[in-house]
Amino acid sequence: MLLPPFIPKWLRGSILFFFICGQIHAQPITGIWKGKMGSTRVELKLIRKGDSLIGTSYYYDSKSNYRRYSVKGYFDGSNNDVIWWDDVLIEDKNPHHFMGTGPAALLASADFNCPGEGVMKLDGTSSLKDDRQKDKKELHLLKGNDAATVFPDEWDFLIRNYVYGVNNPQVVDSIEQYAFNPAPVNSSVSAVDEPIATTRQSNAIVEKAIPASSEKQIDAPSFIPPSEQTNEERFISRKKILQNVIPVKGDSIELRFYDNAEIDGDSIAVFLNGHLLKEHILLAEQAYIMKIAVSDLQPDNELVMVAENLGTIPPNTSLMVAIVEEKHYEAHLQSTEGSSALVRLVKP
Repeated sequence: MLLPPFIPKWLRGSILFFFICGQIHAQPITGIWKGKMGSTRVELKLIRKGDSLIGTSYYYDSKSNYRRYSVKGYFDGSNNDVIWWDDVLIEDKNPHHFMGTGPAALLASADFNCPGEGVMKLDGTSSLKDDRQKDKKELHLLKGNDAATVFPDEWDFLIRNYVYGVNNPQVVDSIEQYAFNPAPVNSSVSAVDEPIATTRQSNAIVEKAIPASSEKQIDAPSFIPPSEQTNEERFISRKKILQNVIPVKGDSIELRFYDNAEIDGDSIAVFLNGHLLKEHILLAEQAYIMKIAVSDLQPDNELVMVAENLGTIPPNTSLMVAIVEEKHYEAHLQSTEGSSALVRLVKP
């Protein structure tokens, strides 16, 4: 069995032993999904990593005319809801502009179902990642036992041998690091021969247990930001940059805000769907906590963190931990005098 060159040498012996001694069965959600979002042809490669999803998406007209993104998302096995979104544009081999004049990162929400006979489906809708009300389209993707990829890449090894990756997470981490940090590639190389291009490390979305000592809620400080602008004026005038998409359900969602660097007096205001929730929140080592009733949320919600100041060490950096039904989702946020951090809260 030929192993990819980026698998560390110390892992190769145990990998080969595993395949000799066992039979491999992949998780249903993990695999190669093909179909369309609206009229655009799609090949989606998903890898389940706990409740999270990682992988890559190809939107294409042909093998030489496509866009490729890294993908992040979530899978809820209790109700088979799947949410994923295009995270970082990896390649743009799009001479004919089949998806428009610029990169069009998408967000998708679908139902995972198995009608039988080895066929699985993802049926739902897609939209622009930055605005779920725009460019809404139906999506229908299929996964079969004999699915062959149009775009061979580093994820194929993990899709074929997924159970080993579950038992050996360092393999998944190695491939994920390789996939999101590939070496520079000549843009003239064929998509079939080498579909990987230069990209950058994106902020990872991870689940993390929060120590009990960090749960103390602190009061908002009683000070006036130095700028003459109101927080409403800051909210309107600054560009909103999407940082994360978090699925929400249950009775309530708990939000915890921390300073993500040296404690230097950063403060923020928090807006939900354009309405001010709380201002003058001083970011510190201990969490500032707020709760939102899920029943008060719309199907798609915009949570915006506006920097009131930049502290003594710009920019204004914060860590937000969202707790949804005992699951913890992290978002590393950065706000400046020209931009605000946006997190979307989506009901599957």
